[in-house]
Amino acid sequence: MDDRKLEVLRAIVEDYVATQEPVGSKAVAQRHALGVSAATVRNDMAYLEDAGYIQQPHTSAGRIPTPKGYRLFVDRLGKIKPLSAAERRAVHRFLSEAIDLDDVVTRTVRLLAQLTHQVAVVQYPSLNRSSVRHLELVSLTPTRLMIVMITDTGRVEQRYVEMPAELSEDDVLDLRRLVNEQLQGKPLADAPRVIASLADLVRPELQTTAAALTRVLLETVVARTEERVAVAGAANLTRPGNFFAGSLRPILEALEEEVVLMQLLGRADSNALLTVRIGDENNLDDFRETTVVTAGYGPGSVVGHMGVLGPTRMDYPGTIAAVRAVARYVSEILEQNR
Repeated sequence: MDDRKLEVLRAIVEDYVATQEPVGSKAVAQRHALGVSAATVRNDMAYLEDAGYIQQPHTSAGRIPTPKGYRLFVDRLGKIKPLSAAERRAVHRFLSEAIDLDDVVTRTVRLLAQLTHQVAVVQYPSLNRSSVRHLELVSLTPTRLMIVMITDTGRVEQRYVEMPAELSEDDVLDLRRLVNEQLQGKPLADAPRVIASLADLVRPELQTTAAALTRVLLETVVARTEERVAVAGAANLTRPGNFFAGSLRPILEALEEEVVLMQLLGRADSNALLTVRIGDENNLDDFRETTVVTAGYGPGSVVGHMGVLGPTRMDYPGTIAAVRAVARYVSEILEQNR
């Protein structure tokens, strides 16, 4: 594959995305400064078709990219169309006004859907990749406590615990101090081991109380680690130009399943800065005609993923730029609030 054939493929992808019409050799020669005749472009298109990068959808002279063609286009993408200065300011202002983590996620998913005109999906920071920033114990009654755990990514988990005996304010202060000394800054993956030893560290008269507290703390960091996702822009799938050969119903139904959404995001076990999966690369039957662009985000290390889903015929440079930029801004916000 020489550079000229790559330029012909690039021209076909760009024109097809822009016009939604099959692209002919004459149009490529006229619209793009390739320095060759339409006949030469036609020969290059014949090569690209034989190699499986483009196809003829019907008997017209035009060609459209195949998933293999889109894959090569993305892999050889020379430059990413950056957001404009006005867009960057708007993104930064919109996200910086968030009041808590839930608001950050809600704003992020709405913003991605608006910027890309596709379906946006954002995973909440994974508890498995978070650390304990602070753990608050609040006395509601002499025998009832509220536990509030705040992670370094801003995620808040709240539980209640009934104590076997009445606690004084000094008892609550002692327990709060001990719990934070042992857990503050610890990765949640290590928290169960630390929590299990708490009852051995308190004075004898508080051991029964500490055991009850330990059980609820373990439930908080172990049983409450389910992944959460937010979705916005499903209506964008029906926009003019977002063409799907089959029914949209299976895609819309799949978007209601969090397990499916986590599979699309690649789950939180990948540290890839940005991933583009096209067509069959999604390994899900309902998404054979879709492209999913995802990026990891987090304060220093990846704690969650975000991305957009749309037809394989999408504006790849613009979509990649938007996902990458928003992920970077969210990472900066989480870093500032650690």
